[in-house]
Amino acid sequence: MSNDNARPAHDTDQFFQNPVIGHPAGLFVLFFTEMWERFSFYGMRALLVMFFTSTLAEGGWEWSREKAMAIFGSYVGLVYLSTMMGGYFADKKIGYRWAVVIGALLMTLGHGCMALETQFTIYLGLVLLVFGNGFFKPNMVSIISEMYKNRPEKKDGAYTIFYMGVNSGAFFGILLCGYLGEEVGWSWGFGLAGIFMFFGLLQFWLAQNIFGNIGLKPVKKDAAATALALDGDKPNPFTTWQLVLIGIMILLGLLWIIFEPAKIISDGSVNLFDFNLLGLSGNNFTILLALVLFIVVLVYRITNYSTVTRDRMIAVTFFAFLVIFFWAIFEQSPGTLTIFARDYTNRVLEGGAGTTFKIVNTLMTVVPLGIITWVLFKLFQKTFKQYAIANIILGTSFVIVWGIAFWMLKNQFAEATLEVPASWFSTLNSLFIISLAPLFSKWWESKYNPPANVKYAIGMALLALGMACVAIGASSIEPGAKTASVSMVWLILVYLFHTMGELCISPVGLSYVSKLVPARMIGLMFGIWYLAVAIGMKGAAKFGENVDKIADEKGISYFFWMLTIVSLVVAVVAIVFMPIIRKLMHGVR
Repeated sequence: MSNDNARPAHDTDQFFQNPVIGHPAGLFVLFFTEMWERFSFYGMRALLVMFFTSTLAEGGWEWSREKAMAIFGSYVGLVYLSTMMGGYFADKKIGYRWAVVIGALLMTLGHGCMALETQFTIYLGLVLLVFGNGFFKPNMVSIISEMYKNRPEKKDGAYTIFYMGVNSGAFFGILLCGYLGEEVGWSWGFGLAGIFMFFGLLQFWLAQNIFGNIGLKPVKKDAAATALALDGDKPNPFTTWQLVLIGIMILLGLLWIIFEPAKIISDGSVNLFDFNLLGLSGNNFTILLALVLFIVVLVYRITNYSTVTRDRMIAVTFFAFLVIFFWAIFEQSPGTLTIFARDYTNRVLEGGAGTTFKIVNTLMTVVPLGIITWVLFKLFQKTFKQYAIANIILGTSFVIVWGIAFWMLKNQFAEATLEVPASWFSTLNSLFIISLAPLFSKWWESKYNPPANVKYAIGMALLALGMACVAIGASSIEPGAKTASVSMVWLILVYLFHTMGELCISPVGLSYVSKLVPARMIGLMFGIWYLAVAIGMKGAAKFGENVDKIADEKGISYFFWMLTIVSLVVAVVAIVFMPIIRKLMHGVR
């Protein structure tokens, strides 16, 4: 007998009644909105360090790599830290949809400021991008979580498809914004990033009714509704002492992440932490104190929930701990791996090799763009009548992308001798994700779907394999060597294995947070998840600042072997703790 009449009023099966490729049409609205946001973020990111380090004659600021990496690491760290703020306001004040709209608008303005290229507007643009990402990023995945709350078995596949959109935007952002910025002018690259962020904003705003009641401004619940939402938990509001500790923790973290690079950029003239305490430098003492305060508040709050909620939050915290190490090693891409590509890799191609690369690069550009355009047409078939203007704007943006892509390829074919840009290798990560995401999505939905800890162990092992490849490739480079001609094959293998590792950890991690965390705190918990990512990102930047010292003393191969060993240790930890974490998850797979 059917039990449709017994389903609750908030049932979300309605979204699956007219699916696109087996998933709700709303998922693909989010897919393309996130795609343009990632296009803008990674397009700007591809240019930022090059802009800072380029000569004044080239329109840059002529900074050292250490200064550029210092501000870049703090910028990326702040981007992910700000998601806690965005998650809170979405959960408690404005709802997921308004948070996404505000975030997209701030990022559009941020890219516009950067296109002006003055010192004031560059810094203002970075600030706007930080806050914009904070409102935007955690709340896109929160909408997906709500849409799939009655179909948990399809969540892993949904997040993997969504991640494909993320990396489609990253791929084309790096490729096209990077090309425009380097070949035409920095303002063109920064400006193009802002234009496509604006397209994403318009498309989301005009098609938002496709989400039904999901993500609207939260309303204050009555006592009965609140009790139901707690699922047996007692209320656990933030007390005064907790809020005070959180305020101190946030202040210390912000001061550190802002003034730590300020000291490097100013050559020591700006040093807020010019002191020593308990045998620690001011910098180290400040960030360690902030971390201890965070752990105290987190542990205390977790112990005040019901057994099931407490255990699941401990499991999320464990996965977040693993994620710190994953991103600290994976995010060597914009730092040490790009240095390796630039200084130690043979990138000059002539004759047949150059022609082969041009053909491969053309296929790399046209085939993924064709696949995403096919997804666009599938969405059009289901939604064009109801959301015509949103679809027209989306279609127009793709016409522009196709035009820029063909113009870029035409110019490259006109070059007789080709030097592959060092940044080009970064596009491989996104390309492999676009290619492999559907396979991993099918794997996660099959009967062979492994437990969470196994996925993390596989991901870290693949990360270790990638680092081992580049360590082997660099084994002939002597300590202190400034140049070499290592084959490009090693870097290609690195990005292949790292991408497979990323597919085992990053989108799956988002899915597990949504499954394990109660709906009432989903936005805030995604913010805490991104806090772990922020720590990993800043850790990656700190590694990047020291790679030259290690390469001079012991060789760059030694540096990559260190990261290989760390990755393997974390993989073993994931397996060892599997029985404990499985028990803490209380049946969630």
